[in-house]
Amino acid sequence: MKTKFIFITGGVISSLGKGLSASSIGCLMESRGLKVNLIKLDPYINVDPGTMNPLQHGEVYVTDDGAETDLDLGHYERFTSIRVGKKNNFTTGQIYESVITKERQGKYLGGTVQVIPHITNEIKQNILDASQGCDLAIVEVGGTVGDIESLPFLEAIRQMNVDLGRENTSYIHVTLVPFIHTSGELKTKPTQHSVKTLREIGIQPDFLLCRTDREISQDIKSKIGLFCNVQADAVITARDLSHIYEVPLAFHEQGLDDKIAERLNIWTGAPKLDRWKKMVSNLKNPKHEVTIAIVGKYVDLTDSYKSLNEALTHGGIANSTKVKLLFVDAEEIEKEGTEAHLKTADGILVPGGFGNRGTLGKMQAIQYARTKQIPFFGICFGMQIAALEFARNVCGLKDAESREFDRSTKNYVIDLMEEQKSVSQKGGTMRLGSYLCTLKPKTLAKTLYKSSQVAERHRHRYEFNNKYRELFEKKGMVFSGVYEEKNLVEIMEYPDHPWFLGCQFHPEFKSRPLAPHPLFSDFIGASLRASLEKKTKVAPKKSQTRASQKKDLKIRVEQYAVA
Repeated sequence: MKTKFIFITGGVISSLGKGLSASSIGCLMESRGLKVNLIKLDPYINVDPGTMNPLQHGEVYVTDDGAETDLDLGHYERFTSIRVGKKNNFTTGQIYESVITKERQGKYLGGTVQVIPHITNEIKQNILDASQGCDLAIVEVGGTVGDIESLPFLEAIRQMNVDLGRENTSYIHVTLVPFIHTSGELKTKPTQHSVKTLREIGIQPDFLLCRTDREISQDIKSKIGLFCNVQADAVITARDLSHIYEVPLAFHEQGLDDKIAERLNIWTGAPKLDRWKKMVSNLKNPKHEVTIAIVGKYVDLTDSYKSLNEALTHGGIANSTKVKLLFVDAEEIEKEGTEAHLKTADGILVPGGFGNRGTLGKMQAIQYARTKQIPFFGICFGMQIAALEFARNVCGLKDAESREFDRSTKNYVIDLMEEQKSVSQKGGTMRLGSYLCTLKPKTLAKTLYKSSQVAERHRHRYEFNNKYRELFEKKGMVFSGVYEEKNLVEIMEYPDHPWFLGCQFHPEFKSRPLAPHPLFSDFIGASLRASLEKKTKVAPKKSQTRASQKKDLKIRVEQYAVA
């Protein structure tokens, strides 16, 4: 079947949920048997988001092939079965870089290089290359209609309607229908103006996804349809929901997937959404609750940890548990101490990050978790800080440091690999993408993965210094995962603890609601045990096996539920 295309744009304001809308449509169409792919076009001039401040941009999502991409690609993977790569996300910077390189090489035969056709042709070719072999390509254009930065992308997708034919292209516009409390009514004017701007560019939307905090009446849908030149039944309510994974089901209830199939003349099977519905039901009806403290320095914008937050939610789904996230600024711990911020936590997680700011507070949080026997999970930078804490407070290396902090010491427990010492550029020069990790038998990691070798995604420059491995092992630390090709530590765990594990990679990037990552599932399970132990005042015996602990947990859960 010839590839069909859906182009998704946004209007009125940013952050309306274009990425979630694209992902939800991908989920629905894949459930009907289509092979889908999702592509994100980002208007900023950065070549990639790798060097952008997380407080401005949100998290950087990393793919198996080592691309640093927009966070929406995480939604694409969580809502569908696809694995995204470098071709699934490109920026204005990448487009112009490619065109200028071709011009310098003389590939335009001395002609004047212009936005139309050279830039738009480059955009279209990238879209076509990324959509090879799929039935339906869903293309999301970042930014808001009317922004000068997104005009080349909008012009390119307008041209694709001419190039491919109307029967192969469809346009969906995500817009806002706000409720004005003083007048007590929904206002359609922002949507009318947004669609008017889009039509001036030459794009007529087929469907409108109207973000709102309440249901939109049929009268208002008819009004929007009349003024925006779309059918009233193509005006879809995109209401605020308690969980993002409800969005595909809400769209399906309004028949959006049927309407898309009809509009593009695609034959599909009936949607198979039973597993998705069951997952959402489990998410909305948890039996338990745990509090997980995330100790970081980007806590003012939770999108900085988007995949992490979702992976913790997935771990909660696996344990029928609501995960309450407690974001703790590491610098506040430095000022006020651990007890003031962490006493309510059932589990403590230190995520990835860069730089020296807040490291002491993170180290204090890890020491608190280790000594108070609170489940601890360290990810990437979090594992490195856990290594420094262990080196200082257990191994006696009081001057243990990371070379990243640029402080002189005899003991760089965290150091650069030899090939990283000559790196001068910042973007795209870390250990990025998927690397194999070999797991040590009879360890927590091996038990959870149920495999001797796994592939996980990385985004870091510094590594654990192998000359300290013997000392750490003498003090009880187990290095349960290693990248054998270069003998690099990937996972360390501390058996003399209910649950203490650090990993050099980012497992959150591979977790999905229908397939929670085993590390997150077990971390939440351990945190649930800790929570129930506090409530029932019963602590597990140190000699108990994990299976025995889980059996006791099941009994305590039942007793607590009855009580």
